[in-house]
Amino acid sequence: MAFSHENSKGQTYYLHSKEVTLKGGRLQRIYYFGREAKEAAIDAMPDGYIIVENPRTGLPILKKG
Repeated sequence: MAFSHENSKGQTYYLHSKEVTLKGGRLQRIYYFGREAKEAAIDAMPDGYIIVENPRTGLPILKKG
C-alpha cells in the first residue's frame, strides 16, 4: 500500500520515488507526491524527512528535517 497524505484541503496525495541522473552523471533519488498511486509509489516515508505543504496550492513536499 502506497504512503498517502491528506492535505489541508482534503485531497489525498501518494508518495513516489525514482532515481534521476544529474548533468555530471551522478545518480540521485528524488521523492515527489502525485494524486494517483503509480508504479513508482513507495510504502513508507524515508527516514529523516518531514512533510510540509505549499500554503497556496496545498501540494505536499518532502523536506529534510
